[in-house]
Amino acid sequence: MSGAGGASVDGSAPLIVIAELPPDLQAFSNTLRQAHFPPSRNFLEAHVTLFHALPPFCRDEAQRHLKDVTRTHPPVKARLTGVMSLGRGTAFAIDSPDLLAICDSIADRFHGLLTGQDQHRPRLHVTVQNKVAPAVAKALQAELAATFVARDFTFRGLALHAYLGGPWQSLARYSFRG
Repeated sequence: MSGAGGASVDGSAPLIVIAELPPDLQAFSNTLRQAHFPPSRNFLEAHVTLFHALPPFCRDEAQRHLKDVTRTHPPVKARLTGVMSLGRGTAFAIDSPDLLAICDSIADRFHGLLTGQDQHRPRLHVTVQNKVAPAVAKALQAELAATFVARDFTFRGLALHAYLGGPWQSLARYSFRG
């Protein structure tokens, strides 16, 4: 399989699990990323990362588990709750107990194989800016906070990607159907 820039998924790429945003929130977040993310680092669409680096040898098991989870789980409700500082970036915080329960299920399935970062429950968020000076991040946070309105939404599914040193290769998408 080839990824962006001709990179190849050879079985050694760590696996990333994300929750997929609804189209309107996806488009809104992507527009902000295009405006505020350093162009040299903006390889990706807006996303909500659940796991950063599952071992590559778990690919088949990860695909089976994500398929099973989404087949039996109804669409996952969530709430965009506010503007969040990432230190050198900006995100929108998300509250979703159901998505965290799904994360717990995935973490339980891959117990003993998770990186230190992935052993902790994620702070759910969608990043719209990263890798900038703290002052630049704080300015965007203030700008976004001035007009922010909390809103409910529904995650449409989960997706599995291979990390290719910057860009990602999409491996599979699973819609919530339960």
